[in-house]
Amino acid sequence: MGKYHDLAEQIVKDVGGKDNIRSLSHCITRLRFKLKDESKANDDSLKNNPGVVTVMKSGGQYQVVIGNHVPNVYTDVCEVAGISADATPSDDGEKEKMNPFDAFIDLVSGIFQPILGVLCAAGMIKGFNALFVALGWYSNAGGEYLMLNTIGDSMFYFLPILLGYTSAKKFGVKPFVGMLLGAALCYPSIQLSTLSASAEPLYTLFEGTFFASPVYFTFFGIPIITMDYTSTVVPVILICWVASYFQKWFTKITPEVVATFLVPMFTLLCSLILGFMVFEPIATFLSNLISEGILYVTNLSPLIAGAIVGGFWQVLVIFGLHWGLIPIMINNLQTLGFDTLVQPFYGATFAQTAVVLAIFLKTRDKKLKDLCIPAMISGFFGVTEPAIYGVTLPRKKPFYFSCIASAISGAFYGAMHLTGYINGGIGIFGLANFINPATNDLSGMMTAAIGVVIAMVAGFLLTFFFWKPEPLKDVNDKPIDSDKPAQKTGEAVTIEQPVKGKVVPLSEVKDPAFSEGVLGKGIAIIPEEGMVTSPVDGTVVALLPTSHAIGIRADNGAEVLIHVGMDTVELDGKYFQAFVQNGDKVVKGQDLIAFDIDKIKAAGYSTITPVVITNSADYENIQENESNNGAAVIVVA
Repeated sequence: MGKYHDLAEQIVKDVGGKDNIRSLSHCITRLRFKLKDESKANDDSLKNNPGVVTVMKSGGQYQVVIGNHVPNVYTDVCEVAGISADATPSDDGEKEKMNPFDAFIDLVSGIFQPILGVLCAAGMIKGFNALFVALGWYSNAGGEYLMLNTIGDSMFYFLPILLGYTSAKKFGVKPFVGMLLGAALCYPSIQLSTLSASAEPLYTLFEGTFFASPVYFTFFGIPIITMDYTSTVVPVILICWVASYFQKWFTKITPEVVATFLVPMFTLLCSLILGFMVFEPIATFLSNLISEGILYVTNLSPLIAGAIVGGFWQVLVIFGLHWGLIPIMINNLQTLGFDTLVQPFYGATFAQTAVVLAIFLKTRDKKLKDLCIPAMISGFFGVTEPAIYGVTLPRKKPFYFSCIASAISGAFYGAMHLTGYINGGIGIFGLANFINPATNDLSGMMTAAIGVVIAMVAGFLLTFFFWKPEPLKDVNDKPIDSDKPAQKTGEAVTIEQPVKGKVVPLSEVKDPAFSEGVLGKGIAIIPEEGMVTSPVDGTVVALLPTSHAIGIRADNGAEVLIHVGMDTVELDGKYFQAFVQNGDKVVKGQDLIAFDIDKIKAAGYSTITPVVITNSADYENIQENESNNGAAVIVVA
């Protein structure tokens, strides 16, 4: 039972009960109900409730204004009303257009975010297990190794199941359906390695071409091309995406009395069969095409081929297309006793780790630092998923830098004809792969070590000098002094204009919560530039995922609310980009939120931006003045 449970019960009762609630969301100051019948709501009772500031009706929403602590009230209201607080309101409007790679990064980052903690933990366990074997503490044939490897490797082996759950949440599929989709991809009998080890192929499709694919079974006469799906990322995401459409369609046409089991049954059947029959052949053919291309380029120039393998290895791994090269490497090791084609990939994990190290040293974001540490540990031992999905890929530039650094080391490896003799350890322990067992020649290991240094130096320098952690820098690119002592509450403080534009009275805002001073005294701004800067030195205390409003507590105690536009929460973050997060220390003039004025207006929303002191009652004097440069300032004392 939460702190505001009693208030939540009264609110739910006064809006007509939980059965009258169609949906519920919240912005930075108010609960936003969509009610089935607004006439059932008791406006007077809500307005007289000491925990409610006022009630407003706008845009088909029944808005209960609460104040800065609305997230806590929202959680308790959801509990009372039986609504999932994690649920994301559906958005039937036009989605913001992104280029395909940006859209992919946004999608994958969102899907991986919920599992980053355990992903890092599993990577660290695998890394330490390899370290303990290398130190001779126990053998990789013993129970100690088996136990730790089981704990650490299970996360990666069964990754499609976890991603099935998070992808289902992202696409609106039933979570357990998503998990079963991922589990089907991990089923042992469907893996290529299992099939090839136990049976001969029935026949080979496209024999004599690089599309040649062995067929081990058919589905009603249709040949199925298989691969190893464990540890993959993209197949389960694509299948969950397709499943979301099947689920919607079957939900519409299936009678409710049998929908509970028929909808998931047909969704599973259609999406998985389509996945195995369509997505898998495409992935296999792309893998084959890439491997043939690398072979062709290698014959022309080993240096260029090495740069391609090194530079694109991490991208291939993300899409699961590196499997086109792995069989060639294994075949070379078995038939020739060595491989030079695929070995230029070796520097990729170290480039990724060095990039994370540079981010760790530059960022002042404690949460990001905490994520970097386990990502570096696991990356050093060859497990880079935590680094890729948790740190570099969401920030894009660092991921590019790691690819560039990998390409540089790959070009070096290609030019030096780096030769691997075994398919053994990974990460730092992979250096042993390059020792010639016939002659005990260590020159290959030395070449590999030099390439590691090249990859790490290049990745570190590129990131350290060309990546800027914008959210934690002020406008002059100076570090934020997080240890700056707070001023004493009650001292006069100047709150500068946070958005460039025309200053107008709050009374011109077409929202009574602002225009009538319900939320506090202040000013309103008609923006001329789409950037919100910090009006004070202080701390971010309220920033919603939609990024349309921000609350800052000044070091002297003044609480400032900046709300960009009216009802812009309904844009669900479109046209807004936040450079800070809750809990960040900010300095006066630091960029906080960018917004696109023209697109917001085109979407039909006003951009007028109230700037109010939400704890106005704590101050005897609040007045608007003009600064030396002509901008408006609010002085509180």
